[in-house]
Amino acid sequence: MVLAPTSTVVLGSVAFGIFWVLAVFPAVPFLPIGRTAGSLLSAMLMVIFGVISPDEAYAAIDLPILGLLFGTMVVSAYLEGAGLFVHLGTMLAWKSKGRKDLLCRICLVSAISSALFTNDTCCVVLTGFVLKIARQNNLPPQPFLLALASSSNIGSAATPIGNPQNLVIAAQSKISFGKFLLGLLPAMLVGVLVNAGILLAYYWKQLSVAKDVEANVDAEDVIAGEEVTSHRFSPATMSHVTSFNSEEWNAVDPNLRSPSMNGGIGHTETLRNRTGSTVDEVRAESTAVSNASSSLEVEAGDRLGVPPAEEEDGPAVKNSVKGKARWKMQIWKACVYLVTVGMLVALLMGLNMSWSALTAALALIILDFKDAQPCLEKVSYSLLIFFCGMFITVEGFNKTGIPSALWDLMEPHSRIDRASGVAVLSVVILLLSNVASNVPTVLLLGARVAASAARISAAQETKAWLILAWVSTVAGNLSLLGSAANLIVCEQAQRVQSLGYSLSFVAHLRFGFLATLVVTAVGLLLIRNY
Repeated sequence: MVLAPTSTVVLGSVAFGIFWVLAVFPAVPFLPIGRTAGSLLSAMLMVIFGVISPDEAYAAIDLPILGLLFGTMVVSAYLEGAGLFVHLGTMLAWKSKGRKDLLCRICLVSAISSALFTNDTCCVVLTGFVLKIARQNNLPPQPFLLALASSSNIGSAATPIGNPQNLVIAAQSKISFGKFLLGLLPAMLVGVLVNAGILLAYYWKQLSVAKDVEANVDAEDVIAGEEVTSHRFSPATMSHVTSFNSEEWNAVDPNLRSPSMNGGIGHTETLRNRTGSTVDEVRAESTAVSNASSSLEVEAGDRLGVPPAEEEDGPAVKNSVKGKARWKMQIWKACVYLVTVGMLVALLMGLNMSWSALTAALALIILDFKDAQPCLEKVSYSLLIFFCGMFITVEGFNKTGIPSALWDLMEPHSRIDRASGVAVLSVVILLLSNVASNVPTVLLLGARVAASAARISAAQETKAWLILAWVSTVAGNLSLLGSAANLIVCEQAQRVQSLGYSLSFVAHLRFGFLATLVVTAVGLLLIRNY
């Protein structure tokens, strides 16, 4: 493709450069406006500079992707309120047989849950449980934090709803949910096992010391007093909200919760600071919270339509009120799970992914039969705005002709009908995903890689999309800044840094460089285009 006029190339590159700087370094001193505002600024500059017209800018916004992203965020919020992630946290500690068993269990649980509920959501919630287990059993947290972050990234590659770049790929490629899953599931499962093996080898000495995890860790002791973080989705940093004790969280109807929605990296607030608590103190807190949760259940019962009990009615009536509230909450949780399963079935049947997610979200809102504002406040509209600006910015950069010119140079060496071409393409995707972030990389390369493969065969086109999904996702494990999931785990670990729970850039890179290359290579051998 011929380059656009020089003025268009220069101005479009400047606008895209601003987007890249603010996406990678959102708090630069000369323009500390953040990623979302930076995305809008870059999009506006593309229009003002005349790189694209206003109509072309509106047309560049991909509504199916936004609809799918919105729907999955709403469903995830209701699943969190229904206690799903508390149960996942319990699975991490249930009858653990040692440190190595715990690490493997974290890898498996985080990978599977990320494939179904997005990697960022799982990292937000499960990091607290991992840190709690490490603290209670005097374990080195670093291998377990790396296991959570890296396995979440690998697991999210298996489905279109596992991460944002897969959403883009599924919408652009029109590959069905089932074909996407079948094509990448073998690579994901083997990738998780290989990643776990590398972690075990890398931290073998730390995981083999005499003092090990107790054979029968009581899950209730682990969950009691733990901080389960309610979250909002936000671009790359994933802002968090005030944390709640898990017993309080489970006892209260999801719609009674109204946490503050402020937060960000380094600014997460919690109701309690438990970093200095001993195990006995945690158990004492648990007892106190249990008493507090009883009153919360009565309030929940009142909101659920159960009449309040008068003081003179005695304990029998009070227990009846609590019982009715519990039953109604259990029914509500069952409805949330059934609707979610229905959404997954619809996706597997090949129904439109955006409308399936939106239908599930609206079904939960209607079944809740209450004002949906508390749930909708958990949706990060800043993330949706960030995507809108990114769509416009990338479309403007494409208009300059630079991406096409660079691809014309690379395309003869990147054809996926030979091993050397797959290797070259994978290296390009790995580098771009860590330099420009994975979602812009997918937007810039996706159509070009697919068009090149389509000239070989339709099956090769599908395989090209799956290769792009796999490599761009696993590339997030290379460095701490490569994935939002990594940043989430790092942020939550830094909250208890006084106990040594930290994850540095260098420590992540030492493990991530080798693990990313090995897992990527192994997965590429297993990708199939069904």
